[in-house]
Amino acid sequence: MKRREFITRSAAAAAGLSVLPSGAAHAARIITSGDADQRELAMRALDAAKSAGAQYADVRINRNRNQSVGTRERQITGFQDSETSGFGVRVLANGAWGFAASREVNAEEVTRVARQAVAQARANAAARQRPVELAPVERVVDGRWQSPIQVDPFDVPIEEKVNLLFEANAAALGVAGARFVTSSLFFLREEKTFASTDGSYTVQTIYRTLPQMTVTAVAADGGDFQARQSTPVAAMGLGYEHVRNADLVNNARRWAEDAVAKLSAKPVEPGRYDLVLMPSHLFLTIHESIAHPTELDRIMGFEANYAGTSFIHPIGDFLGKFRYGQEIMNIQAERSTPGALATVGWDDEGVRPDEYLIVKNGILNDLQTTREQAPMLADWYRQSGKPVRSHGNSYAQSWADVQFQRMPNVNLMPHATRDVKLDELVGGIENGILIEGRGSYSIDQQRYNAQFGGQVFHEIRNGRVGGMLKDVAYQMRTPEFWSGMDLIGGRSTNEIHGSFNDGKGQPSQSNAVSHGCPPARFRQVNVINTGRRA
Repeated sequence: MKRREFITRSAAAAAGLSVLPSGAAHAARIITSGDADQRELAMRALDAAKSAGAQYADVRINRNRNQSVGTRERQITGFQDSETSGFGVRVLANGAWGFAASREVNAEEVTRVARQAVAQARANAAARQRPVELAPVERVVDGRWQSPIQVDPFDVPIEEKVNLLFEANAAALGVAGARFVTSSLFFLREEKTFASTDGSYTVQTIYRTLPQMTVTAVAADGGDFQARQSTPVAAMGLGYEHVRNADLVNNARRWAEDAVAKLSAKPVEPGRYDLVLMPSHLFLTIHESIAHPTELDRIMGFEANYAGTSFIHPIGDFLGKFRYGQEIMNIQAERSTPGALATVGWDDEGVRPDEYLIVKNGILNDLQTTREQAPMLADWYRQSGKPVRSHGNSYAQSWADVQFQRMPNVNLMPHATRDVKLDELVGGIENGILIEGRGSYSIDQQRYNAQFGGQVFHEIRNGRVGGMLKDVAYQMRTPEFWSGMDLIGGRSTNEIHGSFNDGKGQPSQSNAVSHGCPPARFRQVNVINTGRRA
């Protein structure tokens, strides 16, 4: 299909999205017509749940729009623009949870669904082991929040987006040796209204934006190929201004040059090396070996069938006792960093998220919680002089899914006392490797043993960054690896990177999360050569 024909057809398809069945059209009207309709429907749902016997209830009315466009060289490989709207009601009855949802947002349906959720809770109560207890929450009478965007990506014409990707592709292919290039843009807008029988009512609009490129270089004899992804450009909770600021056209040439340079890079010799991990790489190691194993539901075994468990078990042997790393290591969890992917005003239980240290001066200090989970740590919180409250880590990917514990932004904090620069991290290394960008990785179900690759590797010799390496991956055991971190960058070196699709739960849900970190230095890590054959 030619580009002009694609633009014409996609515009017509997008226009067709507004021609909905009567129920769906009514749902869209309700969600965009103002607070009066939404509040009335939310209160009706809560009243119906309480009348049916619920001790607690909350309701979420959502409208989510997703748009993506993908290209390869001068071809459009895909385009999608979809919208879904509806509501979900969650209740506590007889000490058990019940949940029901519908895409038909009207007075009769919210009443029916609320009663259905209560009936489900009563059925679930027959199998419960203990009644659900909820941590207290501060009431939010009328809360409003929106992602800090400058340009709504859905207001930007598709043709402008496609032209940008084609221009970036052409820039990459202008580098001799670059053979293939793919690029894409993905956007999300989530409009969410929440209300609960605790008296809270919030309205939020959340945006997420992800520009991506991959450039592949092929050797002249066809005997090797190497790829370079646009990992320096992170997914962010921003608008279309993030795409423009990413400067894909100018960066594409540099990424293509990296891909070509990898063809002639020296294969790494296996052995133990000191590593300097850049933020575009280190964020994923943080995600897998710190953020996931400190999810309380994973520790309790609730995720064992799908996403695994955690080496942090039993909890009493770890909280306040387990040394994750040296004293310079502080891991902060929050949902407040402007533009980060998990940043919101309130979570999906109406809790305003707080900032807390999962690891404090190298020692495990806290875990990720929801209102249901916080009471499970009541003894530890009382011992530590902390209130028993949720950290605001509840999230559902859509109106049709029940909310549950999801990861906040989990960050490795920069050096606390001085602004350590990259030169100092590198300067203390005689034989090492600098790693940029995320690559292939593998980690076990308890988040204890892992292997990580990257995008670009440079050798470090006698305190200086040298030539490029390839086929690099390092192996790690979580406590030993983090205990080997002896220096971290300062505040000026800190960056935010993230994961747009972090899966969890059954049925599976996807969460977007950011991790802020500076570059960091790790001593004597085992490195293997991934290109060697037996």
